[in-house]
Amino acid sequence: MIMRRRAVLAGAALGLFGLAGPIQADELRVLDSAPKANAVIGGRSSGFYVRFDRPVDHQDSRLAIKQDGKIIEILHPRLESTPDVLFARAPTLQPGRYTLHWIVGGSPQFDGEIPFTIGSD
Repeated sequence: MIMRRRAVLAGAALGLFGLAGPIQADELRVLDSAPKANAVIGGRSSGFYVRFDRPVDHQDSRLAIKQDGKIIEILHPRLESTPDVLFARAPTLQPGRYTLHWIVGGSPQFDGEIPFTIGSD
């Protein structure tokens, strides 16, 4: 899994995606995700989640689907998810290579990406 941890500057276009500051001393670890890193999934899958090693701030966190480095869909995590999970639904994606980009809000802020592929059904 590709993970980068870094502080994120507030106020960036499209909900804070893409701008980073210095690496923080604390670490936030991803324990599980759907899709898994480098997985090939069917196009009908619409639920995406990232489970962390501790509770996260759901209101100040974001998920996005990226393709070729560009955000194609901003997802809004469900506030009713368990404290350590960011979960969101996305529209059906066309076959191709994508990344699930996550930003965990709070102090400090962290982000990372999980690459995956949508296969043809």
